[in-house]
Amino acid sequence: MYHHLLVPVDDTDLSVEVVGNAVALARPLGARITFFHAVADAAASLRGAAEVLRPTARDEYEYQHLGKARELLTKAEAAARALGVPCESRHAVSDKPAQAIAEAARAGGCDLIFMASQGGRDKLGMAFASETLTVLMTAGLPVLVSSTGEPKAPARAIAIIRDERRSVAAVMHAWMHALATAREAGSAPDVELMRAIVRYVQNSPMTLHHPAEGEHLFRRLRERTTSCNAELDELERQHERDEQLVAALARQVEALATASAADRPSATRALDEGVARYAAFLWDHLGREEGVILPAAQRHLLPEDWAAIDAAFAANRDPNFGGDTDKAHRQLFSRIVNFLTPSPAPAATRSRCGCADSRPAHPACSRRPPHRPSRRPRARGR
Repeated sequence: MYHHLLVPVDDTDLSVEVVGNAVALARPLGARITFFHAVADAAASLRGAAEVLRPTARDEYEYQHLGKARELLTKAEAAARALGVPCESRHAVSDKPAQAIAEAARAGGCDLIFMASQGGRDKLGMAFASETLTVLMTAGLPVLVSSTGEPKAPARAIAIIRDERRSVAAVMHAWMHALATAREAGSAPDVELMRAIVRYVQNSPMTLHHPAEGEHLFRRLRERTTSCNAELDELERQHERDEQLVAALARQVEALATASAADRPSATRALDEGVARYAAFLWDHLGREEGVILPAAQRHLLPEDWAAIDAAFAANRDPNFGGDTDKAHRQLFSRIVNFLTPSPAPAATRSRCGCADSRPAHPACSRRPPHRPSRRPRARGR
């Protein structure tokens, strides 16, 4: 069977679905995943959207052209790690996605490319759509195409849920990386950055969607089946516990900010332990939702249920995350993951478990059975 999947990602709802499907495939196989994103070459054309932004909106340009790749790949990694699937990320600057995908798969020693049949509506997304056949014809290795179309209500709702959870998980990985880096350097963590992370988690769409999730998704699932009641009860308890844990983290960050030099090491240790506890809690929460509840919802809910759920999530999102608020939240996320997370470059380090996490034992390793090690050294060229 297959041992190493290459999974191209972009910023569409379809890509969110494909990442979930790829993780679901890799997990029972004991395979690992390399997530890949082709960054559009802005220098290739002065008419490119990112190039137009360069002189007029520098921050937006850096996000669109430089930060988005790391953001997309970090969220994809979070999906894999939540279910204990070893993973790494790569990106390449290219306006020829099919060629870049094939080259990345060969360079990484992958034995299967798992990709969507349709991309987004922007230049890069249309390129993915039109060049899927090119990948099939020229990759020189098996390609599994996940057939997708315009997302219906179930796909849209599930994509929102998954994307929000992966965003928070990605921030948690970045947070633990920052604390580990400070610990290894023997220095105190950046308090302002810690505050920014707490603010992100407190105001994340995932947190604000807890009421809608309970009222619409959980309630309708209970009406259609009793098989998930125990898991639903636990998740509702976890929603309450989530708020308590995040509030405790906020207090620990403030305790660190006001600690004297003598008390700073103990305050740092307390924050480190608190973040580790919350991370373990979050992985369990994500595993229950993505591994049990969402598959059950897809089996049992009817079209009218999904239409109501999709409308509820869309309505809940607009007032809180529209316009400038949404842009500010997105930029905060980008700042966190781009500042703290190692770049998804071909030369990314690999941990002992086979993941692209440089720490000896990140949360997935500490909670899951040992991962399958690499059979042989992998080439890391682009």
